[in-house]
Amino acid sequence: MKDATVRLEGIEIRNFKNVCYGKLNFENSRTYSDASILGLYGQNGSGKTALIDAIALLKFALAGQEVPLQFADYINIDASFANLKYFFKVRNLEIEAEYNVVYEFNIRKEISESSQKYKAVIFDEVLSYSYESKDEKLKLQSLIDTCTDDVFVPVSKYNELVGSCKDSKTTLIAHKKFALISSKSFVFSSELLDVIRVNCKEARHLFLIKSLVLYGNFELFVINTANSGMITVNGLPLNFKYEEKGEISIGNFIINLNEPTFFSEKELDVAKKVIKNMNIVLAKLVPGLTIGVRELGTELAEDASKKVKIQLVSMKNDKDIPLKYESEGIKKIISVLQLLILVYNNPSTTVAIDELDSGIFEYLLGELLRIISKKGVGQLIFTSHNLRPLETIDRGFIAFTTTDPKERYIRLANIKTNNNLRDFYYRDIVLGEQRKPVYDSTNNYEIDLAFMEAGETSIETGDNK
Repeated sequence: MKDATVRLEGIEIRNFKNVCYGKLNFENSRTYSDASILGLYGQNGSGKTALIDAIALLKFALAGQEVPLQFADYINIDASFANLKYFFKVRNLEIEAEYNVVYEFNIRKEISESSQKYKAVIFDEVLSYSYESKDEKLKLQSLIDTCTDDVFVPVSKYNELVGSCKDSKTTLIAHKKFALISSKSFVFSSELLDVIRVNCKEARHLFLIKSLVLYGNFELFVINTANSGMITVNGLPLNFKYEEKGEISIGNFIINLNEPTFFSEKELDVAKKVIKNMNIVLAKLVPGLTIGVRELGTELAEDASKKVKIQLVSMKNDKDIPLKYESEGIKKIISVLQLLILVYNNPSTTVAIDELDSGIFEYLLGELLRIISKKGVGQLIFTSHNLRPLETIDRGFIAFTTTDPKERYIRLANIKTNNNLRDFYYRDIVLGEQRKPVYDSTNNYEIDLAFMEAGETSIETGDNK
């Protein structure tokens, strides 16, 4: 997006997984860096992955894609639906204007009347914004509110976006029902967007919606723990966005490291360019290491197209070995490196990674985050168990989960400039000095006793065989 930047500034979650309520601002007001980094820390089962899943759900909505059924199972067991609210800042660089945007929706689990199968349903979407330019300033107002039996309200905004044609209204009501049935966002559905592109009378509104759609499709990336799971079994998910001469390639290659993988000629060309770009940084992260593509011949596919058989290799000290023999940490770095390059260079890129530290040497992790936080311009949101980053990046870039499901996310208070955040966090785990406890304390004696009891039970079970 040459004429716009989009930044996800915060999130508010209700009744999603184990978060009854949680609100988190992603911006760091204490730093002069252009980067926006948010590292989320906390004990297991305290809402870290829920944050990443909520951002994944946002991507499905903005991209107009079907929400997978698994998200319906993420609704808190004590609630009938979950509510997600997202806060953005969108800048129009050509006219130096700025929008503060709020997008929210509910999601519930519902059974399909036709298939009798469960599905996730997005409903009651509301898109609001405030606006400020050199010549104009508008307070927060609804642009599209679907909490109505009509297409959407306010009526004035409806007329500005889609016109007053009765045929359009009838068609859009049908599309709204179809979006509900097909587990998609209506606000960002292709059907509504097509009508808005043709009929919108207000350039400001069209710019805002277009910017959010492009952001969801091309600038927002979510990497969950399934990524690490594939690496464990020698699959390499290679996430990328590559732009050359105005042409954008975006996607995710799944490369089998145990045996050769087949690529189309076009896919292979993109993969080679992405790997060449990554090698510039990889050789500095792991001195002297680069990766290469070995072509092992071609075969014809069922559609008569030519497929190239390839194998990834690591190259170091003038020796090539199959990439599968490298450590999981190296593979993890390779898997996300292209996205980290985007975060460093592109102000509109947002990358959310669950368990970023998985397999990566803690010193290297800390240095990576230090560099991105000081010189990067994009946005990185991550969860981690490794506490090394608490010592290397500004404390304003760090948030923590609590033991209270009704207030899941906090920033630590009363931290002095000379405090070591890692030590401060350990101290708070023990002493509980924050307004909300960040750790549900365990008793070493009880754990010791439980191990003994479990051992005795297993011995008795063995004797009974």
